[in-house]
Amino acid sequence: MLNPLSTHRNLALGFALAATVVLAPLAAPASAEAAAWNADPNHSEVRFAVDHFFTPVTGRFGEFEISLAFDAENPANSSVEAKIAIASIDTGNERRDGHLRSGDFFEAEEHPYMTFKSNSVEKVGENEFVARGPLTIKGTYKEIELPITLLGVKELPEEMSQMFGGIKQVASFKAETTIDRGEFGVGVGDWASDLVIGDEVEIEIFVEANRK
Repeated sequence: MLNPLSTHRNLALGFALAATVVLAPLAAPASAEAAAWNADPNHSEVRFAVDHFFTPVTGRFGEFEISLAFDAENPANSSVEAKIAIASIDTGNERRDGHLRSGDFFEAEEHPYMTFKSNSVEKVGENEFVARGPLTIKGTYKEIELPITLLGVKELPEEMSQMFGGIKQVASFKAETTIDRGEFGVGVGDWASDLVIGDEVEIEIFVEANRK
């Protein structure tokens, strides 16, 4: 039997991760007008944090697919889509991760993925954007706003481009948002009391993408 306090911590971790799924939103389907960028999974990350009593607990999802179309001149043409594998949840504790995949939390077998797909992208400041669209977890979807920061764009010189297989540009993005785990039915019940595990899950996503 799992220790109640350990279970609460598991929930916190798992939920944050799920929340995190939210963040994988930096990916998107290429639009007809916006340039398609290829997300580099080796230099991208989806992570989360949620309070266990007063201590932030962190975790990550190791497997995800991100599609990104980015038009700096006309951000409205941009799009983001993300698909995150629940089974890839990683909190640094195998027993806890197994519990988080169970029916008590994410029901990974029945709902293997968390997804986000933007309906719109709006520029709200210098290098600052907001992607809006549905986040789906455990078959429940909620419209969310995902603030995104363009960290930078680098043009590669010809010699370096050849070394990297013809890549001409590299761009980095950061997305941050906060979700309420209860709205998605993750970790409900007396043992997951709000007195132990925080309602809010902070999600942070970093995406490095390239274009040929």
